[in-house]
Amino acid sequence: MTTVISKLRTGHVGLNVTDLDRSLAFYRGALGFETLGEGAAEGRRHAFLGQDGELVLTLWEQAADRYSPAAAGLHHLALTAGGIEEVRAYEERLRDLGVDFAHEGIVAHGEGATSGGIFFHDPDGIRLEISVPTGAQGAPVPTESAPTCGFF
Repeated sequence: MTTVISKLRTGHVGLNVTDLDRSLAFYRGALGFETLGEGAAEGRRHAFLGQDGELVLTLWEQAADRYSPAAAGLHHLALTAGGIEEVRAYEERLRDLGVDFAHEGIVAHGEGATSGGIFFHDPDGIRLEISVPTGAQGAPVPTESAPTCGFF
């Protein structure tokens, strides 16, 4: 093979949801995504969400039940913020909206880590994280024996 292969990176993530309207309200209102496109051909609804015109997330209304951590598939969706103050601003916004949090406040990714963030759930129970690579030093660690993003 003579083709040069470059590093792969995540392009976008697709999530199955039970109610597209409810999920759109959450991802646009709580997390600030903009709708880049929508479709509803023959009852098959979906939406493309992004920021600054770049596709980040697709929502597919085809799930019959809420997210199940025991099922194979997505473990959680991690989003990176620009700094720890931005994480705090998202935390405040999400708390005002009554979002379900997995841990209380900003937590570190592990014992002695400088990275960390907030962990919460979308309306279908999909596990989400907003974190930063530095700035969370000294934050509590919910579980000493495993990464914070692992079991919640």
